[in-house]
Amino acid sequence: MADRYQIFRELDHATHDAGLALSRGRQPWMFDRAAWFELAAKHTLEGKPLIIKGEAGDDKCWLFLNQNGHCAHALSNWYCLRYGVVSEGENPPLDQLVRGLRKAGVSHLRIDPTAREEQFIAQLHRRGWLTRLEQIDVSWRAKTAGMSFDEYWAARPSRLRNTIKRKDKKVALDCHIYKHFDAGLWAQVYDVFENSWKPADGIPDLTFDLFRQEAEAGTLRVGLAMHDGRPVAAQLWTIEHGTAIIHLLSYREDAKSLSAGSILSREMFRHALDQEHVAMIDFGIGDHGYKRDWMDHCVPLYSLTAYHAFSAAGIAGIVGMVGRKIGNVVQNAFPDASRTNR
Repeated sequence: MADRYQIFRELDHATHDAGLALSRGRQPWMFDRAAWFELAAKHTLEGKPLIIKGEAGDDKCWLFLNQNGHCAHALSNWYCLRYGVVSEGENPPLDQLVRGLRKAGVSHLRIDPTAREEQFIAQLHRRGWLTRLEQIDVSWRAKTAGMSFDEYWAARPSRLRNTIKRKDKKVALDCHIYKHFDAGLWAQVYDVFENSWKPADGIPDLTFDLFRQEAEAGTLRVGLAMHDGRPVAAQLWTIEHGTAIIHLLSYREDAKSLSAGSILSREMFRHALDQEHVAMIDFGIGDHGYKRDWMDHCVPLYSLTAYHAFSAAGIAGIVGMVGRKIGNVVQNAFPDASRTNR
């Protein structure tokens, strides 16, 4: 079969064409699956779906995008920990994706958060695209293969261990870990999120649909800490293919003094290591100080912006990008230049 690309304007047409290639059994990363893109399109679609498929023999790859005129960006949302080209096979035909972008009328592409995607960027360059890759965040992780919870815990900062030990003696908390996700449990979790110190996470209907889906697949772990019969801390994890992902966690603001969030985290880590023997724990996106105490390394996440250099819209975008870069350089060199004397 000759190398080729296909353009889909309907998400269900693309996923039907892909068949099992985008299923849970074939895509280990949850944000590379048809089920995830269907949720993203249902709850957070901005523009019109654009799916490009590249094919060369048994090797395939896909880009799932939102398109607005000449601009396209990742079909994704805040839950996605890393967006990228979805592939099957050893040598995905990335050049076909780039050909498809131009055929679909795209001259400005933005995807984030993403890894470096160096091979895809190289193909963009070969076909006349100018790209900019800038780090926008990090993902904190811990390698835990073959490690017991006691071994992991001994490596945590003494400040963290001593604080939790002291609070644990003073506070009577009941910590529970569930694998189901029904309306009653969701009401308790949502009560914590609604009264949390954190701003609301996304769209409640999306949260419910996503984690109900993962519960049905057997990957969901719901942590709930109770005090005097009331939920005071909640966490939503998934565990799959030896990797635990911490998606959401929070505690009630009026229960801050209990340190319920930290105590519940300890029990969730204990379960993940001693019961499910995970090899990696991913604390999601964000360089929050508290994550450093629980994790051991971080990896950078990027935003990739690309403009086609031989189209009017792409040239306009390049001029704008260069202008912003020059403006930033000037502002950094002359910080007082933009101030008005009074």
